[in-house]
Amino acid sequence: MRGRDDETGEFFSPSRSQNRREALEVLALGDQLSKLTDAQLARLPIPEGLLPHIRECRRITAHIAHKRQLAFLAKQMRREDDATLEAIRDALDVNGEAGRREVAAMHRVEAWRERLLADGDAALATLLDEYPEADRQRLRQLVRNTLEERKRNKPPHSFRELYRELRSLVLGANEAGDDDSDELASDDEN
Repeated sequence: MRGRDDETGEFFSPSRSQNRREALEVLALGDQLSKLTDAQLARLPIPEGLLPHIRECRRITAHIAHKRQLAFLAKQMRREDDATLEAIRDALDVNGEAGRREVAAMHRVEAWRERLLADGDAALATLLDEYPEADRQRLRQLVRNTLEERKRNKPPHSFRELYRELRSLVLGANEAGDDDSDELASDDEN
């Protein structure tokens, strides 16, 4: 029995209906995770203990067996703390904080690429001021090759390579910045 507090009249624990709703939410999350590729799973903050269960759920295709394995996955996920499940939901949610950060980073990278292609050396100098660890020669070569591809109507191989190079540069600097802010926060606490 749930029981009630004699003074306030509130219930001591969630109702069975509430417990069922929460269990069904975890089941739906497990189903969503089982439909993702390994590359997509690698980007999510999933505990190592759940990955084999997710892969096993993906491997089984027979309807009832898949449902049974999905229920087992949900049971394993319910053993995780609420913060872990919420972090996974947030990372999956396109409108969540993690999704917004990823989209913002993508837009920054695309803006840098367009600036480099439009302004050339002036934009490259600005980029090198902001990211001193960048490889000047590599970026200049990729910009030159991209402009040559556009002029000759060739497939955008260098255009994509320039994006990948800028993405690793910008995201690498952002991750290092996040690590620095974490270190500063821990120093402030001490």
